[in-house]
Amino acid sequence: MELIDPAARPVLVLDFGAQYVQLIARRVRERHAFARIVRHDITPERVRELNPLALILSGGPRSVYEPGAPHCDPQLFRMGIPVLGICYGMQLAAEALGGKVQGAPAREFGRAECQVLDPNEPLFHGVPHKTIVWMSHGDQVQDAGPEFVPLAVTATCPIAAVKHRSLPFFGLQFHPEVSHTPYGSLILGNFLDRICKNPRNWTMGAFIERSIEQIVRRVGLSDRVVCGLSGGVDSAVCAALLARALGPRVVCVFVDTGLLRAGERLAVAEAFGSRTNAELRVVDGADRFLAALNGVTEPQEKRVRIGHTFIEVFRDEARSIAGAHFLAQGTLYPDVIESGGEPDGPAATIKIHHNVGGLPDELGFKLIEPLRDLFKDEVRRLGLELGLPDSLVWRHPFPGPGLAVRCLGEVTAPRLEVLRQADAIFLEELRTARLDRQVAQAFAVLLPIQSVGVMGDARTYESVIAIRAVETEDFMTADWSRLPHDLLARTSTRIINSVKGVNRVVYDITSKPPGTIEWE
Repeated sequence: MELIDPAARPVLVLDFGAQYVQLIARRVRERHAFARIVRHDITPERVRELNPLALILSGGPRSVYEPGAPHCDPQLFRMGIPVLGICYGMQLAAEALGGKVQGAPAREFGRAECQVLDPNEPLFHGVPHKTIVWMSHGDQVQDAGPEFVPLAVTATCPIAAVKHRSLPFFGLQFHPEVSHTPYGSLILGNFLDRICKNPRNWTMGAFIERSIEQIVRRVGLSDRVVCGLSGGVDSAVCAALLARALGPRVVCVFVDTGLLRAGERLAVAEAFGSRTNAELRVVDGADRFLAALNGVTEPQEKRVRIGHTFIEVFRDEARSIAGAHFLAQGTLYPDVIESGGEPDGPAATIKIHHNVGGLPDELGFKLIEPLRDLFKDEVRRLGLELGLPDSLVWRHPFPGPGLAVRCLGEVTAPRLEVLRQADAIFLEELRTARLDRQVAQAFAVLLPIQSVGVMGDARTYESVIAIRAVETEDFMTADWSRLPHDLLARTSTRIINSVKGVNRVVYDITSKPPGTIEWE
């Protein structure tokens, strides 16, 4: 479902295999311009159809001069559209326009001091004469040729930034999109605002208005939409946006799997019962899910059985809703990119994306995905604009299979209750310390082992709880949170004293990679 205003001119980010390509798009959107990630070999004809505000060429892992390295059509540089090349993108444009790229005498990886040559250059407006930038390159432009003007240098890179004399091309050898370049966001903003004359019309308020118009047009005046609520922020914001557009014609189905966090069912009911006029149906499926998991300990088998059971429960409820012809999913822009679902996007499929299994085809529903153009941070801002409570908008990610993947070993009602109580205590301590937003994700894990302890002068042999907290921007990599020792001590003491059956708490200090964020 396309929800972007056709009149809005996008910034096209050409993907050359950069690790940070999604981050580039997010930074552009933070400057109130709509960014779309597209294939590096997009044709000039398609670019004209999209009528972009600008093109940004991403970095990439290859050398522009090696056989098989990705290239864009050279015509893109002569279409009159402002172009910004970043790292590989700068080298590619320089080579296409008469410059020479080769391996650098001294490779640069990490922070470097950069000197701006012309403080009056619009690209560097407001940037100090000397600033820190983040480099990550083994090649560099050795000879830009007479048509280029150097704009910045480092001790080992004579052309750290450049512009073309007659074409609207600008290049940066460093990465402005990463937080390690302190003035990077300002430099991107200067490119968009001062060079591209960005109208700054990408806002959540405008997105809501456009979305409502197009949802009403797509669904019509009588059809109903079924939206599956998981308790997570994506499905909650999806439902709230649909409710703003369609009111009681939206039927939210929340399946209580018995694998939820403490208070999850009540929190969802309160958030939607008082803040939207959508219909909310809560289905109690705990017994069915526990029966399906009986005796299962293998992680992948748990996920398969939970997925099949969810489809059965959701299908039974959805078929009872008269007039429902649409199924809504909280698909986000990274899901679309990584599954190859973007028509102009990168060709490689990183993962297959399914929010609700095969339900649309099985039930004959038409799929509607009103968040498919948004990143996670934008979804949170949208949720606040729609009036959802902070507690729902800022809650930490929760896996689709629920506590079953954090209950290592056999999943039973008593073990789930132990885990649920421990998890609630940990999250409460984080909120009390006001660290819950600093931490990207935090949770407890019940291990399938027991340990010896001493409680009340008696020997115990009881369960072990592991607690985990990570900090990350994109969840592709993550580092363990350096939580205060007194917070960890309070958490451990409370869990051991309050949760019957636990006599030991450990803290997970594994980064991703080599570990994963979840344990299963």
